[in-house]
Amino acid sequence: MPRYKLIIEYDGAPFVGWQVQENGISVQGALMTAVAAFSGETVAVQGAGRTDAGVHALGQVAHFDLATERTTDTVRDALNAHLRPHPIAVLAVEKVAADFDARRSAVRRHYLYRIVNRRPDLALERGRAWRVPRPLDVPAMHAAAQRLVGRHDFTTFRSTECQAKSPEKTLDQLDVSRAVDRVHVATSARSFLHNQVRSMVGSLVLVGEGKWSADDLSRALAARDRSACGPVAPPDGLYLLRVDY
Repeated sequence: MPRYKLIIEYDGAPFVGWQVQENGISVQGALMTAVAAFSGETVAVQGAGRTDAGVHALGQVAHFDLATERTTDTVRDALNAHLRPHPIAVLAVEKVAADFDARRSAVRRHYLYRIVNRRPDLALERGRAWRVPRPLDVPAMHAAAQRLVGRHDFTTFRSTECQAKSPEKTLDQLDVSRAVDRVHVATSARSFLHNQVRSMVGSLVLVGEGKWSADDLSRALAARDRSACGPVAPPDGLYLLRVDY
């Protein structure tokens, strides 16, 4: 039974998230429906990351098995044909070993959070970035962010609904940079807790606005208490960039 690996791009705005849920259309559900439409097979499509409602992806990875072998180009084109008009595109398909698992085989996940730091409202990027109207001190944000790099108990930056067995994670990268009025927060780790990236970004924005210092961020981390977290950044600006294997 051949196993196929997908690289997927999507706009998360219309979806309830990656995972199939009863309250709306999910990215996973749309993909499973598309697979069934072209192959006649009901399969489970497993993803590398369970992005939340409104979160986007430029390089989500998924896998599924088919009973009948097909060329990778056929799978890619058939999926894209049946995914329309959903804002989902299968960018690439390859055959992989039977033990490949999009989630468990991943060694690093890379996310980008996009902030537009300006007073005027967003027109073209509404729903695809977080507009922060107050000036942000990006060097201060970057310096404070380094306090979170490494292995820590990230309970403060973890959703109360997070199902991970342990709040301890190793953060490999958390960089904040500016290009004119665009502020980017780039982060990578083997895995993340539920809402961890958005929680870290929201707290870093407090630093950028001068409301928190780097020491305040360290104290929030050390508190291991969700109530010590800053506001959670909206999903609009978060992108799953790529997954390494």
